[in-house]
Amino acid sequence: MTNCMWRSGNEQAGNAWESRVWFDAEAVAGVRYEIVRVSFGRRIELARRIREIGRRMEYLEAGSDEREKLEATVLSAEIDRAYLEWGLVALEGLRIDGEAATPEAVVDRGPVELAVEILGRIKAECGMSEDERKN
Repeated sequence: MTNCMWRSGNEQAGNAWESRVWFDAEAVAGVRYEIVRVSFGRRIELARRIREIGRRMEYLEAGSDEREKLEATVLSAEIDRAYLEWGLVALEGLRIDGEAATPEAVVDRGPVELAVEILGRIKAECGMSEDERKN
C-alpha cells in the first residue's frame, strides 16, 4: 500500500513555516506550480483518502487473475490522482484548452509529463523513497 511516512529532520527556518512551496516545472518550460507541505492534519487527511483504495489494491494484486491485476493498476492510478488532488494548489504559465490551467484541469486534461513531475514532488514532500514513489 502506498503511504506517506513521517519526515525526519527539521524543515523550519527559524520560527517561520510556509505551508506551501513553489517549484519551476522541468517537464514544461515556463510553468510553475505550488504544492502543500505536509502537516500533521494534512497527513491524516491524505491517509484517509487513500486507505481504502490501498487495501483494495493490495487484495487485487495478490490475486492471480489478469482482471484483478488490471483493476489493481487502475486503483494505483486512483491513488496517484488522490495525491495530486490533495497536494497541488496552483499553477502559473500554463493554458489548457485556451484557459488558465487549474489544478483540476492539470489532473484531468493536462500534460502527463507535468502531472508525473508534480506527483513526484508531492510524494517527495511526504518523505517517500524513490521505490515507494514508483509504486
